[in-house]
Amino acid sequence: MQANFALNNTLLRENFPFSKLADGPANTLIFPYLTAGNIAYKLIQELGGAEAIGPILTGLDKSVHVLQMGSSVAEIVNMVTIAVIDAQCHDDKACGD
Repeated sequence: MQANFALNNTLLRENFPFSKLADGPANTLIFPYLTAGNIAYKLIQELGGAEAIGPILTGLDKSVHVLQMGSSVAEIVNMVTIAVIDAQCHDDKACGD
């Protein structure tokens, strides 16, 4: 689904009435490439005042968590929290792997 449909309830209801998102906008966006994701999340963060957490790289044998240059304390704490949970999931296989 394109981002404009995922974030615009009117477009979403008109084009995807069967979607579970039809009652509200998406809260997660997934991009095909790291560069596309970086551009989009920085734009959303700056223009929309959203709190962005990431980037998080998935699908690798080992976890990769990236902090951007100039990250705030809150961004660092959020990423550390995700890294800890990810490490626990890898060790215990308790997170649905």
